Amino acid sequence: MKLEESKIAIIGLGYVGLPLAVAFAEKYPVIGYDINPERVKQLLNGTDSTLEISEKYLKSVLKQNYSEKNGFYPTINKSELAQCNIFIVTVPTPTDKHNRPVLLPMIKASETVAEFIKKGDIVVYESTVYPGVTEEEMVPVLEKNSGLVYNQDFFCGYSPERINPGDKEHTVTKIRKVTSGSTPEVADFVDNLYLSIITAGTHKAPSIKVAEAAKVIENSQRDINIAFVNELSKIFNLIGIDTNEVLEAAGTKWNFLKFKPGLVGGHCIGVDPYYLAQKAQEVGYHPEMILAGRRLNDSMGKHVATEVVKLMMRKDLKVIESKVLLLGFTFKEDCPDVRNTRVIDIYKELRNFDIQVDIYDPWANPEDVLNEYGVKVQKEVPQGFLYSAIILAVAHKKFKDIDLHEILDKQGVIYDVKGILPKNIIDGRL
Repeated sequence: MKLEESKIAIIGLGYVGLPLAVAFAEKYPVIGYDINPERVKQLLNGTDSTLEISEKYLKSVLKQNYSEKNGFYPTINKSELAQCNIFIVTVPTPTDKHNRPVLLPMIKASETVAEFIKKGDIVVYESTVYPGVTEEEMVPVLEKNSGLVYNQDFFCGYSPERINPGDKEHTVTKIRKVTSGSTPEVADFVDNLYLSIITAGTHKAPSIKVAEAAKVIENSQRDINIAFVNELSKIFNLIGIDTNEVLEAAGTKWNFLKFKPGLVGGHCIGVDPYYLAQKAQEVGYHPEMILAGRRLNDSMGKHVATEVVKLMMRKDLKVIESKVLLLGFTFKEDCPDVRNTRVIDIYKELRNFDIQVDIYDPWANPEDVLNEYGVKVQKEVPQGFLYSAIILAVAHKKFKDIDLHEILDKQGVIYDVKGILPKNIIDGRL
């Protein structure tokens, strides 16, 4: 296959798939397939609810039907995929309630792709997985459902996504991309395909497994480092010194890694380490540091809630049936993404004390939050009463403009999870 003959299908049009689809659409004909009809309808109207792609940019590459010319055509009709020869799978890879990897979205996507792949076609996976998933788990699905033979009739590649939701500086084409292929020739083709749109360049890994492993350790490394400073924050809180001030002082050394304490959620850092741990356990190794970091980070929501209750008690404030305001619910600042947000842990622990909890988040979609977590989020600052405590859980810029004392009881507690509020107005922070 020649590069200019590429007809690309993107399977999954979420935070990863859509930015990739519109980037490729500037140079190639692209079909974007998603099983969510509302999502496809929204995109056909030129709107992206994830706010990753502007309406102007989306409309500039959007097509209402597939054609041989460059452009992006979103659809729920999987039969349209028959026109493509490059299939890029960008579906999510979550964990279940026991923190075990869930490969079902990838399996279903592979079954769909298998209906339409032909001799010479290439299937590239971008979903985060543990080493071996592409060739040991997905290739058998493709072979079984297509009747084709791997590395004889069709080929595979792996190029891990590096999307940072809400980041308008490090967009998909500006982040260096790792690529790989199932044969040396396919590896070259996949690398050149991505290189044609990635201005930051690419790194061609020597194998698919190496590329899979590289992705899963990127976020595991961050998870462990954040766990370390989260543990420091617990220690320094007991000692009675400010964690941020300690980190600022230590940060003056040239090789000190600058991580801050906080909640670790989202679709990557809070999930990927479990994928690596799963593979490690399969080969007979118990990953102590990786799982210890996960346990510590998963405990931070409960820790925040407990610290706030302690501060309320020290001020002789009523705890049971008191009212507390949570500022922010998304997993990160200035972004509507609520996937795997750990703010829910603060909420649940406060409710264990029979505290009435309101949540204000101007970015989160209330319907999405209600459907996924069963809690209500308000889009405006609650008015008409005073709170016993306010917890700034997410560093949305809009929160800096709120006069917290207007909605706080005179003796109320302000707790800053993100460390962005002036020290003289808060009662505690991580």
